[in-house]
Amino acid sequence: MSNALIIMLVVMAGTMLLRAPISFGMLAGGVAYLVAKGQDVGLMAEQVLNGLYNSYVLLAVPLFILAASIMNAGAISERLFSMAIALVGHFRGGLAYVNVIVSVIFSGMSGSAIADAAGPGLVSIRMMTEKNRFTPEFAGAITACSSTIGPIIPPSIPMVIYALVSGSSVGALFLGGVIPGFIMAIALMLGIFILGRIHNFPREEKKQLKDLPKVVLEGFLPLTLPIVLLGGIYTGVFTPTEAAAVAAMHAILLTLYYRSLSWQRLWNVLQESLKQSASVTLIVASAFIMNYAIAAEQIPDLVAHWFTQHEFTKIEFLLLVNLIFLVLGCFLDTSTMLLVLVPLLIPSAKAMGVDLVHFGVVVVVNMMIGLVTPPFGMLLFVINALTGTSLKGMIRESLPFMALLLLSLLLMTLVPETVLWLPQSMGYVTM
Repeated sequence: MSNALIIMLVVMAGTMLLRAPISFGMLAGGVAYLVAKGQDVGLMAEQVLNGLYNSYVLLAVPLFILAASIMNAGAISERLFSMAIALVGHFRGGLAYVNVIVSVIFSGMSGSAIADAAGPGLVSIRMMTEKNRFTPEFAGAITACSSTIGPIIPPSIPMVIYALVSGSSVGALFLGGVIPGFIMAIALMLGIFILGRIHNFPREEKKQLKDLPKVVLEGFLPLTLPIVLLGGIYTGVFTPTEAAAVAAMHAILLTLYYRSLSWQRLWNVLQESLKQSASVTLIVASAFIMNYAIAAEQIPDLVAHWFTQHEFTKIEFLLLVNLIFLVLGCFLDTSTMLLVLVPLLIPSAKAMGVDLVHFGVVVVVNMMIGLVTPPFGMLLFVINALTGTSLKGMIRESLPFMALLLLSLLLMTLVPETVLWLPQSMGYVTM
């Protein structure tokens, strides 16, 4: 490790300790590296601009952010809840099941765990805590855990970013996340079933059969979005990046149809989406100069050499990667790990013959679990900020669900077919 690289890491760590935004820390570290190496600082602008302008797939990120924001603001979440309650609300712990089901449905629209928690998740918590049906801590915990499904079932913003750094097919990654997403949902519902018997969770009033068609019909139109997106991508009508634009337009048309979004509110949503997109883009841009420094120091080659020298098998490699990301997920932001740490491991995965689609889905699931793992636990912080629910209580209530999510991750790791069967069935070459 050269002195320049050490200086870069020290500068990064220093800015983070000063609580500067992570993107500013990476940019400052990149500048420090170039200065220490005696290179032209203008190289940073060249790396950033080349990286951004050559990344067509990156356009999908702000468009999926926009689609999720419109869905949240347009009262579409409430219609999905009404439909889910009519179908499963009468089971013991019905609203907890509804929480998971709506997360699965919304995952096919937004691709963002934070959007899921801040939109449908907030509605779910209010419903679950009404009349003391569930404790705020339990409602917050199951909401945080179910929101992790958002970026696994397509579309997925983290998988778009992973495709950017790995060169994998976005379509194959999207398909690879379908079965794992449903595995996570089933695991969470199993936890609800067990806890429901132990704590005697409440049931909702069963809907009359004559009322079901109306409720289902009102919630059906939002369900057409994932059908349109996936159908268009896999029939070749549009690319995954173009699908993000279709998602945003579909969301706008739905809110116009329901007349649930005023022009003023739409303008506010556009402004908020712009801010979120700028934040993500700044992190991506700063990662390009970081990756330049890491590549110049040949760190990925050194990491790959270390793994091959120790003769790890594929499974041992993946288990070690899981452990690394589960630990780092307690402290680091998802975007940082995707853009800085994942590129270090891609050459090692290739050298060991690990399928990059399988690797990508496992890594993204890992990072989503990190969103509910203290002390970073971004989803827990979001719910705490929105509802005031105790962090300590949510962490305690989330432990059984965390264990089930970890078992789901282990299954995906040990059985690659859970990830690869669907994309390979659709004709994608996944290696």
